[in-house]
Amino acid sequence: MSSYFITGANRGLGLALTSHLAQLPASQVSTIFAGTRAPSASGDLQKLIDSSGGRVVHTSVAITDRASIDKAVLEVDARLEGRGLDVLINNAGAMHWVPEGGIAKMDNLREAFEINVQAVQNTTAAFIPLLRKGSLKKVVNISTTLGSIAQSHKYMWGSAPAYKITKAALNMLTVQYALEYEKEGFIIFAVSPGWLKTDLGSQSADLNVEVGARAVVDIILNSTSKDVGAFRNILVPGWEKTDGPNQYDGVNPPW
Repeated sequence: MSSYFITGANRGLGLALTSHLAQLPASQVSTIFAGTRAPSASGDLQKLIDSSGGRVVHTSVAITDRASIDKAVLEVDARLEGRGLDVLINNAGAMHWVPEGGIAKMDNLREAFEINVQAVQNTTAAFIPLLRKGSLKKVVNISTTLGSIAQSHKYMWGSAPAYKITKAALNMLTVQYALEYEKEGFIIFAVSPGWLKTDLGSQSADLNVEVGARAVVDIILNSTSKDVGAFRNILVPGWEKTDGPNQYDGVNPPW
């Protein structure tokens, strides 16, 4: 019976991850803490909470506010009644576009770092003591192949340089945590969930969000010590060798 904390759980991938985990047997997933900024859950999340039999628990957290994160940790700790948290999924993020003028006109890098990197640092650091008491000790950072330096030429069409830069930084942050906490039995890695039809990804994206969520959960459930510090790509049958920039073949993307 594993417990999960998911940031950005009120919509998009975060909501889909919460929903998919809640469909698994209670003997496999006991509690899902759905972290959102709003003091009350969104409509879709609230419906999921109401139908979960107490397994999905809303937790208010503003990931850019360390005091709010610390308060969320205390709430989760109290709810777990002495048990540790098993899995932290750092899902919340933001994509900042530069519609005209290219990278020289980028004026949102600081904000992007605060959300996509600093918030993950603060959330992970705050939850480490609770994860240390858990049985799985997994931290999963939702990244993207747009943060791959080796593949950057493939994504020049996407005018979101701050997003790409900060996700590359997130990948390095992931590796630093993985290397430091591996000796304590932690399994810390990054996952690219694919280009998904969400508010962030747009309706022009490759995959329905439920497909990406299911593939990410499969990776989390089957992850082992061999995944420490890895950058994982999802596996979606039929997308292994498609034309275009994105292939979902389950092979680790290059950094």
